[in-house]
Amino acid sequence: MRLIELYDTTLRDGAQGVGISFSVSDKLRITEHLDALGVAVIEGGWPGSNPTDTEYFDAMRGVRLRHATLAAFGATRRPGTAPQDDLQLRTLLDSKAPLVTLVGKSWDRQVTDVLRTSADENLHMIADSVRWLREHGRRVVFDAEHFFDGHRSNPDYALRCLEAAIDAGAERIALCDTNGGTLPDGVEQLVRAVVSRFGTVVGIHCHDDSGCAVANSLAAVRGGAIQVQGCVNGYGERTGNANICTLIPNLQLKMGIEVVDDEQLRRLTVLARDVAEIANITPPHSAPYIGTSAFTHKGGQHVDAMAKAAYAYQHIDPAVVGNRRRTVVSDKSGRTTIRTKAADLGVDLGDDHTLARRVAEQVKELEHRGYAFEGAEASFELLVHRARGRDAPFRLIDYIALVEQREGRSLVCEATVKMQVDGRVVHTAAEGNGPVNAIDAALRKALLPAFPAIAVTQLFDYKVRVLDGRDGTAAGVRVLIESGDHHRRWNTVGCSTNIIEASWMALADAFEYAIMASQSAESAIEAAAG
Repeated sequence: MRLIELYDTTLRDGAQGVGISFSVSDKLRITEHLDALGVAVIEGGWPGSNPTDTEYFDAMRGVRLRHATLAAFGATRRPGTAPQDDLQLRTLLDSKAPLVTLVGKSWDRQVTDVLRTSADENLHMIADSVRWLREHGRRVVFDAEHFFDGHRSNPDYALRCLEAAIDAGAERIALCDTNGGTLPDGVEQLVRAVVSRFGTVVGIHCHDDSGCAVANSLAAVRGGAIQVQGCVNGYGERTGNANICTLIPNLQLKMGIEVVDDEQLRRLTVLARDVAEIANITPPHSAPYIGTSAFTHKGGQHVDAMAKAAYAYQHIDPAVVGNRRRTVVSDKSGRTTIRTKAADLGVDLGDDHTLARRVAEQVKELEHRGYAFEGAEASFELLVHRARGRDAPFRLIDYIALVEQREGRSLVCEATVKMQVDGRVVHTAAEGNGPVNAIDAALRKALLPAFPAIAVTQLFDYKVRVLDGRDGTAAGVRVLIESGDHHRRWNTVGCSTNIIEASWMALADAFEYAIMASQSAESAIEAAAG
């Protein structure tokens, strides 16, 4: 069986992505995730280049990784400096990382324009640096920066750079498409030629500037590369690096090359989302394999086909990569979509086609008015229950929201709410730091005596979407609210030309859903006890 090494550079190259700043603690947590995933190499950073990376390697001393080898990243020696006198190389040695990845120029123009040295001196820089680290007991990977551009400019010189590294003791030579401008056919052809000349020591490192980083990496494997470098979620400089969360299943499921075991593959979605949480960057919903929309079905025809044959619109079983199939409802939904989505939420509509049709028509009407149930599953579930005749646990009679700003005084926001709760009329008032917060507080005050379970319910996110900007401040708005408790989260929606009314609708649905979920849980406990 052919073996491919997964080399992850999220902690170094990925950290160069815009908006990403990992702390030492972040890097240690990501290291645990990557090691559990089963990657062969974890590139921890560039010790000496910044305090965080230096501290990270200090923290990693003595840590035993189960699957991965830790690599420190750095550059070849400076022009005119002996390796032993180069502080940066000494810092790499002091990191105690068993593997060192050295980046060096392989494009003659970069040597003269950026390093400001001669072509021959650059070859000596590569060889001297690799040899010195090898003499001090370190394994070495040579990253041939700008290799594809360099080969187009001066093929002989680019290959001589690789030769210098290999002759000095480098165990891998990673061909870097640093500018991300090469296409897959060119990558495969050149990798094949390099493998033919130097043997099975070739790795690939691709950037995504032309949208081909994953395709180029797979092409390199077809060409004979045995090491593939990438970043979780495709993080990295500019447009990012090859996405290792796409590379792994493509290599394993599409090309038949086992790079992780089945259990590790099932961790892929959790890893991608956990690392995204650490990076504080929401992964794209449409990300292949691990995205929330990767196996989500919306069109009625698609959902109907999926109900009959799961393979119809899915290229793999989502459970293989730890994801799941989802159905979303919209104005494109038919009866099958409604029944399927309701079943996903634990509501069995059975063969009640009339009810399913009525709910589908209501969804279409509401979405025409501006509602969106794709991101508001709790509101959809409530809609289904109401269609089946379930009574709401409370009913609004009226409310008032006041915002007062007077000279010399701080802003005052107050809401009064009159509701029918558990057969009684309740009239409450509360203040907040804004009108929606005041309504939320008044609503809680009215409901808590009858439904104490909502005490642990809190609002996590509040979003407002203008539906038609041409109407300016008179435009309709859609309010999406994410709420939750200690165990789960749910999303609700409201829509109106009045932002306060839209917010009220979404808030009311959020509390009604919390009450319904609490009552269902209590019923389940009673049934189990009985």
